Amino acid sequence: MSTLEGSFVSKTATNITNNIYTMKTYQTQNLRNVAIVGGTGSGKTTLAEAFAFESKLIDRKGTVEAGNTLSDNTELEQAQGRSLYPAVIYTEFAGHKFNFIDTPGVDDLCGGVFSAYKVCDLAALVINGNQGFDVGSEIHSRYAAQAKMPVVGIINQLDKENASWDKVIDSLKSGSPINPVVVQFPVNPGLGFDAIIDVLTMKMYKAKDENGNQEELEIPASEMDRAEEYHNELLEAAAINDEALMEKFFETNDLSADEIRQGLRDGVANRDFMPIFCCSAKKSFGLKRIMEFIINVLPDPAHANAMTDVEGNEVKCDAEAPTSIFVFRNAVEQHVGEVSYFRVVTGKLTEGMEVVNPRNGNKEKISQLFAVAGKKREKVSELVAGEIGCTVKLKGTKANDTLGVGEVAEISPINFPAPRYRAAVRALDQNNEEKLGEMLNRIKQEDLTYKVEYSKELKQTIIQCQGEMHINLLKTIIQNNKIEIEFLAPKIPYRETITKVAAANYRHRKQSGGSGQFGEVHMVVEPYYEGMPEPKQYKVDGRELLVNIKGKEEFDLEWGGKLIYYNAIVGGAIDARFMPAILKGIKDKLNEGPLTGSYARDIRVVIYDGKMHPVDSNEISFVLAARNAFKEAFRNAGPKILEPIYNVEILVPSENMGDIMSDLNGRRAQIMGMNAEGAYSRLNARVPLAELYRYSTTLSALTLGRANYTMEFASYEQVPADVQDKLLKAYQEEDKDE
Repeated sequence: MSTLEGSFVSKTATNITNNIYTMKTYQTQNLRNVAIVGGTGSGKTTLAEAFAFESKLIDRKGTVEAGNTLSDNTELEQAQGRSLYPAVIYTEFAGHKFNFIDTPGVDDLCGGVFSAYKVCDLAALVINGNQGFDVGSEIHSRYAAQAKMPVVGIINQLDKENASWDKVIDSLKSGSPINPVVVQFPVNPGLGFDAIIDVLTMKMYKAKDENGNQEELEIPASEMDRAEEYHNELLEAAAINDEALMEKFFETNDLSADEIRQGLRDGVANRDFMPIFCCSAKKSFGLKRIMEFIINVLPDPAHANAMTDVEGNEVKCDAEAPTSIFVFRNAVEQHVGEVSYFRVVTGKLTEGMEVVNPRNGNKEKISQLFAVAGKKREKVSELVAGEIGCTVKLKGTKANDTLGVGEVAEISPINFPAPRYRAAVRALDQNNEEKLGEMLNRIKQEDLTYKVEYSKELKQTIIQCQGEMHINLLKTIIQNNKIEIEFLAPKIPYRETITKVAAANYRHRKQSGGSGQFGEVHMVVEPYYEGMPEPKQYKVDGRELLVNIKGKEEFDLEWGGKLIYYNAIVGGAIDARFMPAILKGIKDKLNEGPLTGSYARDIRVVIYDGKMHPVDSNEISFVLAARNAFKEAFRNAGPKILEPIYNVEILVPSENMGDIMSDLNGRRAQIMGMNAEGAYSRLNARVPLAELYRYSTTLSALTLGRANYTMEFASYEQVPADVQDKLLKAYQEEDKDE
């Protein structure tokens, strides 16, 4: 038995439940924070459960099928049989405390992965021993690369009938962006799997039962050649980053176990390679050696990659510095209320401490502190820098907030992927609209990858999220709260503008008894562009019109573009006090463009003549006259509809490129370029937003889930003539219906 295994002291779940056991305070050097990641079906939750069982945090392992695991502890997760939210599970082992975060495997729920990466120092990539380096493994490896996260590979489910070590290793060598280096290999993968050979310790470990007990044996002669081959590969990987080790390796063709660990430490931290381990989470076999390796080789929080503040400065994990914590997740639990999960960034957090939120200046009191194991929580009095824990009932603190004492360095927020799916939502019963709004606000606080806004322009509540499963999860949550909803295709925020000069005039006259209404406005409209010269003359109704500018106002419109408004009235035809009313009438029509009711933009208007009445003229008369004159001039000025164009970047397996290109052509896309990245190609295109509805679903279907994409607003561009005709007809029909 190794030294680490021998020093392990257990405690029982009964002690936790009865609060007899008091958890000791772990110092920073004895902490390890690990995100458990991987595709659906790799066994992440079972592995997290096995780690908890290994430390006797629980005395009986739950299963995903039975819905009684520590990780999947919400009713929704138990009903769906999968992880939907990141779950913190602590484990005490060999004088160290591990904070594992079990993350969802489905790509639509990747927000939980990025939250975990923010507060963890290592990713444990769990790979299914039947499937090898599959789609889920590819996606999560990509996310780890984005987060610059060191990775350890854990081949799980080697006890399944079709488990194949050779298949797994071949798939890792061809698919993994990080070079895999074998630390362990299975002796007998398949239904009888019970032995692992570790080429770091050069020992065989054999399972004695399904409770994690194992014995250490010598490597059988039949496996020695393969063990020595893997051992030599491990030595080379360890030596390559250290000149002294490389020199010794060349001289002696060997390194000690401690020297191997020293060499591996830098290689893993720099993502030069990914150590590969074996286990059966279901049988609790192989976990001790994984945790020993993490303790011996991988850095504690003080020596891992530091967090950065909002200005890009590193914030070292220092237990002696003033206290600060970073909140990475909020959840609302029945009978508990709001639970805030955090990592202690600097200093020590103690029960009863008062901290300040630099975002809003709020003071918060930490009334209770807990170590976290799913919904099982152990009350603690202190957590030091590097620790992960939770507290309850903070007043104004959200995920991504920093809390601290004194001058707090505000930690940079979690960098979540941009939304890839848009939908409009409405309550089927209009009386539930307010409840729906409250529910959506709560959901987006718990999962920051949901974006919710009410668009005054589109008159729709727009949801942005990661994909179709993500949106359906939101629907389930809302309907479980007795609110029936439906999703609709979101309207497109078109823009209207003009292409040529046009003039119009309109007289508003209304007489009803005493004083009436009278206002007449003459105007010229033309398209605006930056740097155009000031207006001097126009041709109106076959005659030259010279304009004498008396005043100019320039407006940056909320929805983009500009309005330039000139007063060129001569001879007092319209009193100056009515000019603001004329401007208001024009702005009214900019808010609701004459073609489709969309916002209008980039227009220059010159008011050059008009008439008023000494008694009947008033503000409303000129508002109405200006509105109608502008509407007529706009329609005569070569009006066009602009649509939002997005820059879309797609990472797609090269063998699927033909299908993707064909699909994009059907979406009026303009291909801007592409380049190869290993087995993938990165394709850049400009695509109209109107053509991107449910694109994530199509992309997933075309590539079996292997591709993903990002989209970012680029510009507004004129729609093709046939599309404009369809939009005009649709708006006319809508007007008739109304």
